[in-house]
Amino acid sequence: MRYAHEVDKVRAAEQALMARLPDGTLMARAAAGLAAVCARLLPRVYGARVVLLVGGGANGGDTLYAGALLARRGARVVALRAGSSVHEGGAAALRAAGGRLLPPDALGEIDTADLVIDGLTGIGGSGGLREPHATLARRASAAPATLVACDVPSGVDASTGAVAGTAVHADVTVTFGTHKPGLIIDPGAAHCGVVELVDIGLGADLPDPDVVAARPDDVRPPEPGPESDKYRRGVVGVIAGSGTFPGAAVLAAGGAVRGGAGMVRFASDAHAVELVRQRWPETVTRVVEPGPDVLAGIGRVQAWVVGPGLGTGERAEALVGAVLTADVPVLVDADGLNAVSRSDKLRRELLCRDAPTVLTPHAGELARLLRVDRDAIEARRLEHARRAAEELGATVLLKGSTTLVAELDRPVRVNPTGTAWLATAGTGDVLSGLVGALLAGGMAALEAAAAGAYLHGLAARLASGREGREAPISAEDVLRALPDAFRTLD
Repeated sequence: MRYAHEVDKVRAAEQALMARLPDGTLMARAAAGLAAVCARLLPRVYGARVVLLVGGGANGGDTLYAGALLARRGARVVALRAGSSVHEGGAAALRAAGGRLLPPDALGEIDTADLVIDGLTGIGGSGGLREPHATLARRASAAPATLVACDVPSGVDASTGAVAGTAVHADVTVTFGTHKPGLIIDPGAAHCGVVELVDIGLGADLPDPDVVAARPDDVRPPEPGPESDKYRRGVVGVIAGSGTFPGAAVLAAGGAVRGGAGMVRFASDAHAVELVRQRWPETVTRVVEPGPDVLAGIGRVQAWVVGPGLGTGERAEALVGAVLTADVPVLVDADGLNAVSRSDKLRRELLCRDAPTVLTPHAGELARLLRVDRDAIEARRLEHARRAAEELGATVLLKGSTTLVAELDRPVRVNPTGTAWLATAGTGDVLSGLVGALLAGGMAALEAAAAGAYLHGLAARLASGREGREAPISAEDVLRALPDAFRTLD
């Protein structure tokens, strides 16, 4: 796992470590790590033109000391001061190494640089950048030089990933001690480029992380053993589709079939059932209409998926309500989420459940569930995913450019896979069936949602192409690539 800690925890760990070290040791470690990464990015250090953008805080000090190290290796280093004061020790070290400090209006230095280091603000920065910081950030982001952010790109909230205004768009971000959530959660993550972690010795003083991102070895979906049969592997029930949206039924059922379920029981109206039976003949299907015993004739399952393509009428609300009364894990998606957002009764049933519930909204659906603006969700994804998990008593998989999985009192999972080509109709239905299969196979809700998002995003990457030459994909392409995605975990 990649672990990320919010700013207050990083600060506390730094203070604990600094109390045991000689003065200046921690800054020296950070500066050395920053300088080493910058040196690797240059064709050669000797003679390179390096510009430092320096604020008045500790990140400015790290940047000045790193600049001094590069100057000692022959680089031509100048620092543009964004504030009325800079770190005195760092400034003295830069001058002693032959570097110069210039006022912030020396913008031409940025245009001719080989490498620019952003030390305008640090991990404690929040809100939009003020002048002259904003002008320096814009100029550096547009310049041809390689742009390296010190700890976090200036203008990005390190704890949340929120970007309130102008922010640095770095090619590389060198962060210290631990990742910060804002480096792996959009919109902040989109400003970071490649993130390089420099170990400065914080490990023993860091508490449990606030956010984690999986690596391939961390994703372990259920695997059949010698004694497995279709029932032991997990039976997932899917209620999806309608006369208006029958394709969602086919895709959700396909996600469950390709997701490793031992059996898929599918129930819906006659048209959706017929389409699913034709496309996935291994499913056990049943035509159902809402009623007090709608689940009784479908058969026993280990998890339910409800919502994709159900439509917006009373039928959808009745079917969602019936599934929410089940005593097994339930995943609610798409029209099922819209039904919950419209109905106080369904909301109460959701909150009263003892078995796990997984909700898989995109930003618009979560906005309706929480009764906030969609733009607020997009701007502060971490905050709203956590809020939804707490208010709705569920595991919340918030889909989007950064997919987050939140559960009360657990570190938020950030999904590292995916591609922008996933933004196409039907891919969410595939994800619902896939996560439902993992739930039926016995995975805990948080693990199933995180693993499903990982595999789904990986399948999309495999389907769209490799080596940076991606092509448009459909939901059907993602379905076909799911077996390959599972195989990559071996």
